[in-house]
Amino acid sequence: MVERREGQTLDPFICSYSSPPAEEPRFVSLLPVEDMKIDFAPMKVPMQRRLQTAAVVQWVFSFLGLAPTCIVLFFYLLFTRLWLISVLYAVWWFFDYDTPSRGGRRVSWLCNLSIWKYMRDYFPIKLVKTADLDPRHNYILGFHPHGVLVAGAFANFCTCSTGFRELFPGLTSYMLMLPLWFRSPFFRDYIMWAGLIPSDKESARYPLSKRGGGNAVVIAVGGAPEALYAHPGTYNVVMAKKKGFIKMAMVNGAHLVPVFSFGENEVYDQVGNQRGSWLRWTQEQLQGIMGISLPLFHARGIFQYSFGLMPYRKSISTVVGRPIKVERNTKPSAKELNALHQRYMDELSSLFEEHKGNYGVDKDVHLNFVD
Repeated sequence: MVERREGQTLDPFICSYSSPPAEEPRFVSLLPVEDMKIDFAPMKVPMQRRLQTAAVVQWVFSFLGLAPTCIVLFFYLLFTRLWLISVLYAVWWFFDYDTPSRGGRRVSWLCNLSIWKYMRDYFPIKLVKTADLDPRHNYILGFHPHGVLVAGAFANFCTCSTGFRELFPGLTSYMLMLPLWFRSPFFRDYIMWAGLIPSDKESARYPLSKRGGGNAVVIAVGGAPEALYAHPGTYNVVMAKKKGFIKMAMVNGAHLVPVFSFGENEVYDQVGNQRGSWLRWTQEQLQGIMGISLPLFHARGIFQYSFGLMPYRKSISTVVGRPIKVERNTKPSAKELNALHQRYMDELSSLFEEHKGNYGVDKDVHLNFVD
């Protein structure tokens, strides 16, 4: 049960307790680079805000640096007196190898930690409900846009900080992540504890094939390519050729739910990488080789506002749309697949148009679907 705290109101369709975003000043200088000054944070900062910053620091590190750290640690231990730890883990890993593709291993207490509430309030992040989702069915939630670090998707669907369980009782969310990260020792267990599973077909199909319903697979449809479009003030969605999740919904009879996260592209700046530029060409080539995109992003630091990898304190509002009913069809034709794909795009556009005015988007701005 969600309690109302003093001085706050609870909308029946919005579950998030957080104060309005308090933006730090963003230092802008017209001086040459060598003359630029660093805009430091004030010395006197409320403890609440310090805790919020600390929570986001650990999240950014987990996203960017924890996996390689775990790999280094695994091999380092082999050459120390603690070598048995890595050996025993390797044995455990051998027997546990298929767990990520079988629904993972969510740990409730980790998802309920207070640290995620501090992370939520840093931006802040809220989850907005527009319709009920019957727990007797399974669902595929298409998350848009990817953004740089999918902050909204993680906070809303991998933690309990924004009230997903209260808004959609009876549903268990499974967020998809690149299979690459499940090959990292120790790190694979950490992300499984948060409810993440690999983004391959077999892993995504597992919760959707469960009878009785109550499972919601969350897919950042645009994936790594869409991260390269994540510039503030833009609403580009890589969707035109993304039909794999549509077919998966049809084969498994899972209802489709469009989700749009307003503010997702606002929390980081990104170096200009227009299509056709040498930087974009390089990023796309590396993405084809490694399977991950490498956007050159930046925002603020921990103790200053001028540069760094910490996101800006910009509000993120994730709006969950109305479900699109999908009948089970194990062998859909190309025509049926295209028709459902177009309907999904239409529903996503309608969701954006219906709610954009609530989140500061100009009435003349529309979604831009790209290849």
